[in-house]
Amino acid sequence: MELREPTVAYGKNKLTPEEYLEWESTALQKHEYYRGELFAMAGASVRHNVIAKNLMIGIGMRLQGKQCQPYGSDLRIHIPENTLFTYPDISIICRDVIEEETSDDYTIEPTVIIEILSPSTKGYDRGEKFRLYRDIPTLEAYILIDSESIAIEAFRINASGHWELEDYKSLNEVLAIPVVDLAIPLHDIYEGTKLL
Repeated sequence: MELREPTVAYGKNKLTPEEYLEWESTALQKHEYYRGELFAMAGASVRHNVIAKNLMIGIGMRLQGKQCQPYGSDLRIHIPENTLFTYPDISIICRDVIEEETSDDYTIEPTVIIEILSPSTKGYDRGEKFRLYRDIPTLEAYILIDSESIAIEAFRINASGHWELEDYKSLNEVLAIPVVDLAIPLHDIYEGTKLL
């Protein structure tokens, strides 16, 4: 996702969350919402899509029959604490999203968020977006997957409630996501990207 200048909707510079959800329901392009402003999201590269596919298949197979389930970039996440509505590349949610008391338009309680980095989003995903994601009370892991090189940054909440970073840089390594009892080899994540 590439952030651009705020989009004007309804002839207004600032929208309420309700106006945003109404606008987004008919928009031809996805938008993030933050503090009344809309930000158009650009399409993703082929390599980004290959990594997303590999992750969805790998995570989906490993979580099959379990309570926690992966969702793709069409599932909108809302963070009431800071107003952000966004579309993570992959989120893992450990509750029934259909039965949630929020809305059919979004969910609010992911356990894991995975973003696939591109040159235009690296800074935002590592900085401001991570700061906003940390307002999610249920979030226990935030994982950044580089789409241009073999590199993964896995941030996890430790026993003291602080975020710790673990880097993965070799195809021989296995990305561990202990909070959902899952491990996936980097080779499987990057298969088909021509980075192998």
